[in-house]
Amino acid sequence: MVSQPVSTQTFPALRAWQRKALVEYLRRRSPDFMAVATPGAGKTTFALRIAAELLADGTVEAVTVVAPTEHLKTQWAQAAARVGIQLDASFRNADVHSSRDFHGAVVTYAQVGIAPQVHRRRTMTRRTMVILDEVHHAGDSRSWGDGVKAAFEPAVRRLMLTGTPFRSDDNPIPFVTYERGGDGLQRSRADSVYGYADALREGVVRPVIFLAYSGETRWRTSAGDELAARLGEPMTQDLIAQAWRTALDPAGDWMPQVLRAADARLQVLRDGGMDDAGGLVIASDQQSARAYARLIERLTGQKAVVVLSDDVGASARIAAFAASDDRWMVAVRMVSEGVDIPRLAVGVYATSASTPLFFAQAIGRFVRARRPGETASVFVPSVPHLLGLASEMEAERDHILGGPKKEGFEDDLLERAQRDEKAGGELEKRFEALSATAELDQVIFDGASFGTGAQTGTPEEEDYLGLPGLLTADQVALLLNKRQAEQLAAQRRRKADPAPAQREPAVAPPTAAERRIRLRRQLNALVAARHHRTGLPHGKIHAELRRLCGGPPSAQATIEQLEERIATMQSL
Repeated sequence: MVSQPVSTQTFPALRAWQRKALVEYLRRRSPDFMAVATPGAGKTTFALRIAAELLADGTVEAVTVVAPTEHLKTQWAQAAARVGIQLDASFRNADVHSSRDFHGAVVTYAQVGIAPQVHRRRTMTRRTMVILDEVHHAGDSRSWGDGVKAAFEPAVRRLMLTGTPFRSDDNPIPFVTYERGGDGLQRSRADSVYGYADALREGVVRPVIFLAYSGETRWRTSAGDELAARLGEPMTQDLIAQAWRTALDPAGDWMPQVLRAADARLQVLRDGGMDDAGGLVIASDQQSARAYARLIERLTGQKAVVVLSDDVGASARIAAFAASDDRWMVAVRMVSEGVDIPRLAVGVYATSASTPLFFAQAIGRFVRARRPGETASVFVPSVPHLLGLASEMEAERDHILGGPKKEGFEDDLLERAQRDEKAGGELEKRFEALSATAELDQVIFDGASFGTGAQTGTPEEEDYLGLPGLLTADQVALLLNKRQAEQLAAQRRRKADPAPAQREPAVAPPTAAERRIRLRRQLNALVAARHHRTGLPHGKIHAELRRLCGGPPSAQATIEQLEERIATMQSL
């Protein structure tokens, strides 16, 4: 039998949302409970506190945690051990039964999907609580969902956790409750919800500043034609995919310029009070990851830690990086979900993945707050869909069954563009990225867009890279407004007093880009004024404007849409 009983006395003080959700859970005492909480909010601590309560009062005798990856198995077991719950992270299906030395085991969704009968037998042997971490993974495939359902139907209690938007599919997730809305569609219902906006307001997570980089890209198609496009301009999805691929090419100039800017931002954070701040590059594939690591070493003189896949040794490399003061890690996807490296403060989103689920998982690696005032900075390609996701950090998404699947950029286009075909891949092989340059397009924070655009390496870019790293959310918005106003004033001065040889008889009308910048600035000022009057977060005010006026976030909005929102704000 387990040598020591479990006590709730070993737990740290709970946050307000955790206490509220715990009270609700204990009040209901129902078999199923789903908690939705933003990454970094403390879902693990919440779940383990419930497990400790149920073990202590005899409601359950064992705990099974189901996690998405092998690395997270270890992370769960370590977190549980710190509060006196012993979980076996090395349990394999061939073991059949858990050792009585443990309170339970941590397994993966894949393990359960392969042999659900093994886990059903374990569940029936002792009264069991099951924690389904990032429960949307139970809908990844029919076999995983069926396996989870078969294995854990006999459980006394099931606690579902998720911190990211659900996938846009029609696979019902086992043990999740769905309710039909007025539109006839079924939506998942959570028993406790703690979103990014709530966590930001309470200082549980960091403010995230997105620095979007555009630039000119040139590539040669499979037919031999040379095409050029500016990243971020309206294009067909095929052209966006090719321009995006060209920008991410390690041999071009876009990635070195963005990595140089990201490292400069990392240094500002380290010099400004986050001594151990770390950076993470999220790559699309192993070849690119290795190439980005070589670029980082060339640019900084320091080697980057490379984590290529969820294989033997990956967990140890992640743990070593988390405990070190190394500057950079490069990873392929596996660090996008659940991995806890609190010192990560700068990210480079160098991947083609663009679903709301993956984006939220990736950004979740940077938001965990350790002390008041820490900020996170994430560098992204200036692709319309990504800008929309960056502007909607506070969006809550339920799992919808039977709804239209129009949300999001078509990832399969980008995957086809990235794929290395082994047979019949002549079209892919003949695609050739020719060149790409980077420049700062805009800065996105709290649903608003700032900046006038800046070439890399210029004082204008340094204005944004040099933002202090220890700021509250209100201070971030204030400084971004100030930086933008200063840049616009400098532009006006240059136009008003050009060099004699450059004087023109008449002032040229503003370009569309200049008009959009001016309108964004005016809208942001109005939103800031309303924020100070009402106390409502900037993001909620922008979201309400979108509800009233329609259209995308301000980072993507047209001149007409911005003008309509300004008129609406002035009428409120």
